[in-house]
Amino acid sequence: MKKIEIVGYQRANLGRTESQAIRAEGNVPCVLYGGEEQVHFYAPAILFRDLIYTPNIFEVALNIEGAEYRAILQETQFHPVSDVLLHADFLLVTDKKPIKIAVPVRLVGTAPGVQKGGKLVTRVRKLRVKGTVENIPDFIDVDVTGLDLGKSVRVGQIPVTNIEMLEEASNPVASIEIPRALRGTVGK
Repeated sequence: MKKIEIVGYQRANLGRTESQAIRAEGNVPCVLYGGEEQVHFYAPAILFRDLIYTPNIFEVALNIEGAEYRAILQETQFHPVSDVLLHADFLLVTDKKPIKIAVPVRLVGTAPGVQKGGKLVTRVRKLRVKGTVENIPDFIDVDVTGLDLGKSVRVGQIPVTNIEMLEEASNPVASIEIPRALRGTVGK
């Protein structure tokens, strides 16, 4: 996984009024779960731009007033109208404890069905997996070189090592749709 660092500061007081004051200063209230106790902190909102607005997954190096933590971004909350980041939850990670995370899918190869006039459709953009941090890949590569018109690649057909797929094996990941002009001629 790629790494990114976020520098944060301990929160003295908890509650709605304090959270609103933190947001008014351009910061985001955050919580780190997974340790012996929760760590409440805040960080500048600008630091979340590279973490949130990308399809990639990151291991976050949290530096909270000198205390270092390894974490992943668990959940974010946005304002329903202005789309401003309101809150972020992080999960503490260790080398031995497995985590559940959604990993982006990357389609690899050229499908013969596309060359015949079909359209390659990505059904799933991310797949949920379970594994230790060092075994989680940046992308899950899905080979589409064997896809012809009307065929699809399913989750159970994707080879993975050292991680466990949490998706249903029969779910399609990518498929080749037959265009209307070719529908009557495919079976002949």
